Amino acid sequence: MAETRDNVRYLASHEWARLEADGTVTVGISDHAQDALGDVVFVELPEIGRTVQVGEEVAVVESVKAASDIYAPVAGTIIGFNDVLDAAPETVNEAPFDGGWFFKLQPADDKALNELLTPADYRALCAADDH
Repeated sequence: MAETRDNVRYLASHEWARLEADGTVTVGISDHAQDALGDVVFVELPEIGRTVQVGEEVAVVESVKAASDIYAPVAGTIIGFNDVLDAAPETVNEAPFDGGWFFKLQPADDKALNELLTPADYRALCAADDH
């Protein structure tokens, strides 16, 4: 079974969002998603300063199997991205919750993460997908 973390919220499209101590949100894809994608070979990251809305396509991850859009979990402004992924996109497969994050944003509403799936809800979603 894919790893989930209790300190993040999830989207049904398999992104995770973690509220950091400074109020920013770090975004990546779940262990379930990276496993389904297979070997990640390229990541297209967003521009810093870009304003995004909930559900907007923000980045792209390409694997040997497919290309998938990465969506904004909350509205806000992109304030950083993980440039490690330019040279080592496989980091998404190796450490999806740690070194393999995609981008950081300053949320427009710091309570917006409460609208996302809880870890328990996400585990149930993935279990249903697996059947």
